[in-house]
Amino acid sequence: MTPRDDQQTRPGIAGAPAADGKERHLTRPDRLPPIPDAAMTSEQRDAIADFERTRAGARLEGPFVPLLRSPELLRRVQQVGAYLRHRSAVPPRLREMVILIAARRWCQQFEWNIHAADAGAAGLPAAVIDAIAEGRRPAGMADDESALHDFCLELLRNQSVSDAAYADALAHIGEAGVIDVVGLLGYYSLLAMVMNTARTALRGDMSAVLDRFPC
Repeated sequence: MTPRDDQQTRPGIAGAPAADGKERHLTRPDRLPPIPDAAMTSEQRDAIADFERTRAGARLEGPFVPLLRSPELLRRVQQVGAYLRHRSAVPPRLREMVILIAARRWCQQFEWNIHAADAGAAGLPAAVIDAIAEGRRPAGMADDESALHDFCLELLRNQSVSDAAYADALAHIGEAGVIDVVGLLGYYSLLAMVMNTARTALRGDMSAVLDRFPC
């Protein structure tokens, strides 16, 4: 069943048990919190310096805090992220929509808070953002939004993409764009899995806005 045939079906978008909902997320301790400076290895310090060079001085937070336990993985992962965020073939409005779809799939609250704001700033309509948060297929999407939304949901739900969804995405963003969309889904799914495993704490300015859906 394709997203067009199943526009209102919530299960499969988030793919996590309802018993592990957003309220409980706020009460569980962070398994992999920030490492005190005195406890860091030289490799971890080097990885932070590399991160700050790549990210123009941005602080280490979110998924990169638990990733610091594997400093070489952090270095390589964040370089992929820098490309996908700033130099990929996917326009910002569509890129942020793809990221939101990945965050919604994993019910990743930290990722959602960051990128819902970025999506709005990039021009993605609030109605589209709200529908993705609620697990609905947004109504009134632009043609390119509709094409990428259905492409992403097919890939996440079915582990494959139909000829029709592939052709539709290809027509809007080309081959490089299609591959970068797959890269975005994979990269932000990885970050979501890291944070869900670590139970990464939300920042004080964030809230757990996503409900977990039944499997």
